[in-house]
Amino acid sequence: MSVSEQPPAAEIAAEIAAGYAFEGAALDLGALLWDGVCHPDAPIRIPLPVLNRHGLVAGATGTGKTKTLQLIAEQLSAHGVPVFLADIKGDVSGISAPGADGEKVRERAGQVGQEWRSTRFPCEFYGLGGTGPGIPVRATVTSFGPVLLSKVLQLNQTQEQSLGLIFHYADAKGLELVDLKDLRAVVAFLVSDTGKAELKGIGGLSTVTAGVILRSLTAFEQQGAGGFFGEPEFDTGELLRTAPDGRGIVSVLELPAVQDKPQLFSTFLMWMLADLYNDLPEVGDLDKPKLVFFFDEAHLLFSGASKAFLESITQTVRLIRSKGIGVFFVTQTPKDVPGDVLAQLGNRVQHALRAFTPDDAKALKATVRTFPNSPYDLEEVLTGLGTGEAVVTVLSERGAPTPVAATRLRAPESLMGPVDAAALEAAVKASPLYGRYAEAVDRESAYEKLTAEQHAAESAALEAAAAAAAEKAAKAAGKPGARAPKPEPSLAEQVVGSGMFKSLARSIGTQLGREISRSLFGTARRGR
Repeated sequence: MSVSEQPPAAEIAAEIAAGYAFEGAALDLGALLWDGVCHPDAPIRIPLPVLNRHGLVAGATGTGKTKTLQLIAEQLSAHGVPVFLADIKGDVSGISAPGADGEKVRERAGQVGQEWRSTRFPCEFYGLGGTGPGIPVRATVTSFGPVLLSKVLQLNQTQEQSLGLIFHYADAKGLELVDLKDLRAVVAFLVSDTGKAELKGIGGLSTVTAGVILRSLTAFEQQGAGGFFGEPEFDTGELLRTAPDGRGIVSVLELPAVQDKPQLFSTFLMWMLADLYNDLPEVGDLDKPKLVFFFDEAHLLFSGASKAFLESITQTVRLIRSKGIGVFFVTQTPKDVPGDVLAQLGNRVQHALRAFTPDDAKALKATVRTFPNSPYDLEEVLTGLGTGEAVVTVLSERGAPTPVAATRLRAPESLMGPVDAAALEAAVKASPLYGRYAEAVDRESAYEKLTAEQHAAESAALEAAAAAAAEKAAKAAGKPGARAPKPEPSLAEQVVGSGMFKSLARSIGTQLGREISRSLFGTARRGR
């Protein structure tokens, strides 16, 4: 359509606004921008029931993505929907405190037709493995599974398959992998003289691959990551809680202390999603989601991921919708998210992009192609958006994409910044969950069992050697009644007679039919 044929600005704005005039409950994002003018009478909204259809919040650094997450999280909480947020930079904790009134806030509220009220929202604060502030979130190695652990350890496909074999063996033999020392003990046993035969029938474990896995585990622990694995294991069902006043609890995972371990925290976020998927029942489409999960720094999850890993992510995202869970990926450009995952993200909030380099320009064109046709010149709009402005398209109540709308976003009503450290610590210790998860527990598991069996085998060997020496001495002395020495047992007989072999044989009997059931990522299933 030529410029001369373009409908009047008011007509275009009215047509776009009509696409967001939903009848049911919806979240208010802001007001329509058209031709540089903000229209407070044209609100841009997301229907509450479609938030389990997933979404994307993208944009260059400093364009307001974090405030958009805060804005959406506040309104979800107000509608009784629990929210999970990963706080990478440490500035989301302010959602637990009332916002600070000021000239800029009142100006923004007036521009978008918002009745701004200073409000705090119910929050829980978590930290990975007790690193930094927050209630410790831990996972057992068994429940984390071989696929996610391979991603964290940066293993190749062959090494990942071998790690899967190790998990299979430990599951079948009742060797609980609670922490990393348990896994190291099982790997070491399977390449020992006694343990090599255990996996021979199903492919075996090469000494070289075992060495790579052990070195990776050692390096991982030296980075301080050992504390993230252990017990008590965090029950992801805690994320589905609501406050006594009916508002959804906002769960904030504080990650500033582990910013230098990006693969760890991105993979832990995927474990949380996989755990929720494993344990929640099918519910179909609801009037509102059970939980909306914001997956920050999403590019870290996909970077260097194997094909199998990406397929598992894609399948989890596709299927978790029917469990009532909505997932928003947060990253800089849509190209950070694989196409198969991006195709499932029905709600889009795209902040400004920069085009300073040829690569930036290429990314900008690729982003524009992911939007429906619109009357906007999106390349121009996306490079000209100010902080707190975005291009939006969501799914309507009927599941159809809404018109693309440049939007000036509302101001969050909670504090736009971190709360002070003392207030955060007080909130953590006042939580009813603190006593349940604060202290780590180290119970008997694979390491202790294998160590005990090794000591028993060594003691039995020493006793046998002492008895043989005594018999030999008695014969040499020509004492009456001396018995003829028994022939030396063969290597096979020594292994079969060892305490370790007998224990493992008993384990096979007691664990028959009890091998752990694993899901898409190889994570262990557990009932709620």
